[in-house]
Amino acid sequence: MKITRVASHVLQYDLPEELGFSQHFYERRTAHLVEVQTDEGVTGWGECFGPGNVAIANKGIVEKVIQPLVLGDDPMDRDVIWHKVYNLLRDHGQKGMPLQALSGTDIALWDIAGKVAGLPLHKLIGGAHRTRVPAYGYGMMLKRESLDDHIARFGDEAASILDMGFRATKMKVGLGPKEDVKLCEAVAAGVAGKGSFMVDANRCYTTSDAFYVGRALEEFGAYWFEEPVAPEDLEGYRELRAGLKVNISGGEAEFSRWGWRRILENRGLDIAQPEVCALGGISEYLRVLALAHAHFTPVVNHVWGSAVAVATNLQLLAAMPALPGGLNPFEPMLEFDTTHNLFRDDLLTEPLDIQGQVKSGGGYVSVPDRPGLGVEPDSDFIRRYEVTC
Repeated sequence: MKITRVASHVLQYDLPEELGFSQHFYERRTAHLVEVQTDEGVTGWGECFGPGNVAIANKGIVEKVIQPLVLGDDPMDRDVIWHKVYNLLRDHGQKGMPLQALSGTDIALWDIAGKVAGLPLHKLIGGAHRTRVPAYGYGMMLKRESLDDHIARFGDEAASILDMGFRATKMKVGLGPKEDVKLCEAVAAGVAGKGSFMVDANRCYTTSDAFYVGRALEEFGAYWFEEPVAPEDLEGYRELRAGLKVNISGGEAEFSRWGWRRILENRGLDIAQPEVCALGGISEYLRVLALAHAHFTPVVNHVWGSAVAVATNLQLLAAMPALPGGLNPFEPMLEFDTTHNLFRDDLLTEPLDIQGQVKSGGGYVSVPDRPGLGVEPDSDFIRRYEVTC
């Protein structure tokens, strides 16, 4: 079997309303799919992390840089391919967009391997530690509105997400430390007696401001405080973890086993959040997972993107060993974006229907058991939303 084509599909549509987080507002939803074709008619699908123009730039890396390197290669030699591409791109970036582009390609190769073997991805990895995964819903995005409007909306939305059946919910912050504490207080009240909540800062604080917000989160009972400071600030993470009782989480902006080694050796995270569509794909994710567990750090994958990313993460969460083991072990959760996303809800020939599963399954989602990722994108849907670039 040989690789005959590596195609990049960037999909976009205008959202019904503008959404924001601590770094910027956005009006369009983007997904970047990678399709790897073979001479035996087996096709694999993957996804690259990165919105908007980042996805368009990554399309060039996938098709103009990676594709010529792998044409004619055996897609089953995915680890050989991974290291060949990484080594040849090393001079041009050991992190960031080259790794995002490699991630989508690698995921597609694993999809091919599962289809050739007739096995779901979790079987290729070593089996399912669980056949269903608890899900948490995030929402409560920032908008161009007053603090009072944010407070009222966040409290109601937090309660609404838990009423959908999700086991927990996650909010955004980024209006300012004092304003954010008021938002968190409203969310804590909204989830009281229903479930737990987490807070995602998307790296908007200095260490001192993160301590100010983190101490309030201790009082409000937040489960974790995500990306409180810049990913480069390893010392800040270590200080926050040592000085706060709330769990410190992060890592979505880190790449490869070498970047993750520094994070884990620094001991600044209570919970690691690798992003498989960015850090180097499934091949590298498995190495990062092994590193995290070697440092006794639980993993809850970061999930952002289309149904391809969701399906990939369901397979990985199924195959993840409990850490630590026991009668009632720590269970990884599926992150689910509750905002408008056609690329998650309508992309597949057979939709995952995450929200329906959550509602009927007590907050749990079943792991696809068909070969490879267990899902298949709808080609007509892709043609409808693909942008020319």
